[in-house]
Amino acid sequence: MSVKPYKTEKSSKKQQVANMFNNIAGKYDFLNHFLSMGIDKLWRKRAIDSLKHLKEPYILDVATGTGDLAIMANKRLGAKVTGVDISVEMLKVAEKKIKDSDLEDVIDVLEGDSENLPFSDETFDAVTVAFGVRNYENLNKGLTEMTRVLKPGGLMIILEFSRPAVFPFRQLYFFYFKKMLPFFGGMISKDKAAYEYLPESVLNFPDGETFDKELRKAGMRPVERKKQTFGIATIYVAEKQKTQ
Repeated sequence: MSVKPYKTEKSSKKQQVANMFNNIAGKYDFLNHFLSMGIDKLWRKRAIDSLKHLKEPYILDVATGTGDLAIMANKRLGAKVTGVDISVEMLKVAEKKIKDSDLEDVIDVLEGDSENLPFSDETFDAVTVAFGVRNYENLNKGLTEMTRVLKPGGLMIILEFSRPAVFPFRQLYFFYFKKMLPFFGGMISKDKAAYEYLPESVLNFPDGETFDKELRKAGMRPVERKKQTFGIATIYVAEKQKTQ
């Protein structure tokens, strides 16, 4: 069964995720950096640096949120970036950041659904997602759509939470994730359900080799898995096969 943020509501996961991010958009960046002690910025940098061999690529950033990864892709790679997200309020934050950084000519964002991307086949040199794929209502459909809009030989870079395996870090991590994070996240954002959903969605996400299988089913070839900070997060690198 798909994990949803608001268990008492009957709406789809997609709609609930959009509502959740609309609710917490104003506090999202602060909470991200506060609750991760800033290490999420390093993870994003490493994810983008997986594309450092590309020269001024055209990148699609799915679940772009407040635009951090899109802005970093431009600054580190000179990339042109299009970001899509289902949360209008998150996109408003992203638009302000892009305007304040004077990047409106090279980064654009629009409301969009990962399972029905409004782009032609083989449009982008790379597709990126940071902490977004576990929120997809239909994981295979989302990954397949991302594959469709990627050029042959293009790369898909996915940064997502995973489950540490090393004792005692695993136990400490899950205590923090299940107890501390919902408390502080709920108190600051005023939406406790959103930060109860976070650890639940991670626990139900098919990470590691299981996620590589999902990438293969979507038409991608897994290239590398890079564990971050004892396995709290993982960067997945996959390539779209070139046509013969």
